[in-house]
Amino acid sequence: MSQYTINEAKAQLSELASRALAGEEIIIARDNHPLVRLVPVQLPGQARKPGSGKGQLLWMSPDFDDIPEGFEDGL
Repeated sequence: MSQYTINEAKAQLSELASRALAGEEIIIARDNHPLVRLVPVQLPGQARKPGSGKGQLLWMSPDFDDIPEGFEDGL
């Protein structure tokens, strides 16, 4: 954890942002009292879209649906 004053953070913002993106915890303080923590933004994942992989399967084994030996009784 690294702590910087507001003036130090202004002068080094680009560097501090890079360090925060790399996983370092950056604290910005005033009068030695922590005010804010600089952290990367966590973007929400995209919702899955049904059918988005259609046409991407290029080849499938001809025996894909066959029951493997020794598993006939399991059905």
